Amino acid sequence: MDSTVPPPSDPRPRHRDRHGRGMRGPIAPPQVPLAVSRADAFDDLVRDAADRLERRWPQLADVEFAVQEVPWPQDVQGSDGEAVPLGRLIGADKGRPNRIVVYRRPVEIRAKSRDEQALLVHEVVVEQVAELLGLSPENVDPKYGED
Repeated sequence: MDSTVPPPSDPRPRHRDRHGRGMRGPIAPPQVPLAVSRADAFDDLVRDAADRLERRWPQLADVEFAVQEVPWPQDVQGSDGEAVPLGRLIGADKGRPNRIVVYRRPVEIRAKSRDEQALLVHEVVVEQVAELLGLSPENVDPKYGED
């Protein structure tokens, strides 16, 4: 008879923390807005603006909408105080579709509230779509520029 018994994998299974309470769980369940990061919330704003315009302009179904933290240095017009872009249209190239990029940090810095941020994201997307379609922003979205 073999007298060696394999040691348990965890000698002290922890069911409670050191204060006698149960193990802590997440602060909020994933479906609660607290669990959504600022980046995810911003992505949702861009997606909502794109979906709204795609219903009006079906040809936008082939356009990619993306979010980038900040513009690349070559996208910034100048370092002597000129404006940092909020978005950019990248034309189709070698099998890649047209792409509209919205820069998250510059938009967040300019917007003071969540509602203002949503409005600014929508305006940036409308302006880039207008450039792509060769139309004025007011023709792309009649509510463009309204508060």
